[in-house]
Amino acid sequence: MKQAPRAWYDRHSSFIVNKGFVKGKVDITLFTKHVDNEIVIIQIYIDDIIFGSTNEKFYKDFELCMKEEFEMSMIGELNYFLGLQIKQKSDVIFINQANYTRELIKKLGLEDVKISNTLMVTTTKLDEDEQGKSVDIKL
Repeated sequence: MKQAPRAWYDRHSSFIVNKGFVKGKVDITLFTKHVDNEIVIIQIYIDDIIFGSTNEKFYKDFELCMKEEFEMSMIGELNYFLGLQIKQKSDVIFINQANYTRELIKKLGLEDVKISNTLMVTTTKLDEDEQGKSVDIKL
């Protein structure tokens, strides 16, 4: 039973790669497929798969081929995944870990500590790493 998640990942991974997707170099559970200027992105975590695309047709095509190969259910728009809360709007995606943080504070018995502001710029926007430098995952 300990090997079941690995077996599922291997099965999903080989199927997805055979459909023309490229496995991530840094994160091998992330798969991408570029078609012209469009992209389909897939993330696998044990038996959960999240995916999306810049083109609705590619999204629907991937959904159909997965349903033909695997018994699966579609939950719909992503709201929560691996402790991350996700809120999607037409032009922006918000990601936070407020629930996880509250649970961690409670678990550590820190509910009654004095609250302090975080000294951090709140207007910073994340953007693409144009240099594309690899990250040493061992660090």
